[in-house]
Amino acid sequence: MSDREPMTVTGYARLKDELKDLKSVQRPAISAAIEEARAHGDLKENAEYHAAKEKQAFIEGRIKEVESKLALAEVIDPSTLTGDKVVFGATVTVVDGESGETSRYQIVGLDEADLKEGKISLTAPIARALMGKRVGDIVEVKLPKRGNKELEVEKVEFV
Repeated sequence: MSDREPMTVTGYARLKDELKDLKSVQRPAISAAIEEARAHGDLKENAEYHAAKEKQAFIEGRIKEVESKLALAEVIDPSTLTGDKVVFGATVTVVDGESGETSRYQIVGLDEADLKEGKISLTAPIARALMGKRVGDIVEVKLPKRGNKELEVEKVEFV
């Protein structure tokens, strides 16, 4: 099994932007805040200093985390994919078998998931159920707290 993490081009760009912000904006700002807090004297009882050091630790941890995610990323551009099967990066339109309601989801990496934008993680129950399916296929999804749901694949797009 590969340690690579699938990620769309958009998700990869978003992480690169976050890393740039962490290194070029947030890291220097917190260093300046630490220097300023140090200038206030006794570090044992200096809440500003301790808060700044805590934030610095968080920023450094996040930099390492983002760098690791970028290093392990397997970047996939959905617009270069073709076919009629649901795969990572596909945008899938489904119809709820019970309500007739239509929903549209793009299957993306863990860090890219955003239900408001219709982006679901490839580990989400709906995404797992849809993987490998084609237009016309009916899948039963076990949803936490909501029981089983029957969905019909109406459209598979790569945008």
